[in-house]
Amino acid sequence: MSPTTLQALTPQRMLLASVGVAVITITLKTAAWYITGSVGLLSDAMESFVNLASALFGLAMVTIAQRPADDDHPYGHHKAEYFSSGFEGALIIGAAAAIIWAAAGRILNPQPLEKMGWGLALAVGSSALNGLLAWVMFRVARAHRSIALEADARHLVTDVWTSAGVVVGIGAVIATGWLWLDAVVAIGVALNILWEGGLLVWRSSQGLMDEAVEPEVLAEIEKTLQAFKPRAVRVDHLITRRSGQRRYVDLHLHMPANMSLGKAAALRTQVEEALVAAVPGLRATIQLLPSDVEPLQDDEIDRPGDQGP
Repeated sequence: MSPTTLQALTPQRMLLASVGVAVITITLKTAAWYITGSVGLLSDAMESFVNLASALFGLAMVTIAQRPADDDHPYGHHKAEYFSSGFEGALIIGAAAAIIWAAAGRILNPQPLEKMGWGLALAVGSSALNGLLAWVMFRVARAHRSIALEADARHLVTDVWTSAGVVVGIGAVIATGWLWLDAVVAIGVALNILWEGGLLVWRSSQGLMDEAVEPEVLAEIEKTLQAFKPRAVRVDHLITRRSGQRRYVDLHLHMPANMSLGKAAALRTQVEEALVAAVPGLRATIQLLPSDVEPLQDDEIDRPGDQGP
């Protein structure tokens, strides 16, 4: 898939596709549960309802995140995507609890399964559809640095594993005749998606707390700054953060005291342009200082251990 194609497939378009696929998979999986009576397939269908709700909420949050900065939000609305990821994680946790509740009774009171061939075919078909969409969404999420889209893709992958577990469980029921295996598989699936939901909630909380940029992005920033060191420039107090699709870096740029203000400003512009070219979408805040001057810092994050190159 070419870079041009990835840029054309915006997060909004992919989440719209996710809504459409969720409706299709809900239909297929509900039909599979209806004709078989399998609580494992019921758990699979319930997660697809979560997929639909998550995709709709994600679409709303991504749309909000694209709004330009305004007087009330001078830094933009990019963090709205973290709400989408956290909401999706909470829905996954709720779905897992509902699946465990539905399956617990079946362990003590197993029910016979019917028309298993049709049920398995519908489950496999919907799983393949989700897997294909998740593969595309992961690539688009990386291209646009969209945590909301990545969260939806991870949820779809969880759905694929859910379906795979259900199919294996139903196959085991057919092979052994142990009807209680259907409920055990459903509980196992629920525990797996419970873990995935917890991870999504954790990642969202870290984003809302201004987590530092990814290690590879920080390495690119430091590599860019190293190129200016031969010009008697010192960089310190390098601090980074990420907010949705945006990446931010704050730093102090020390110049020789005898350099004119015009030359210092021109060099600062060159540094900023180099950083933005190295990390697309980066927002750089650069404070100019004479090389023999250190600003008064009273914030714990500005201790020497946090200084840049």
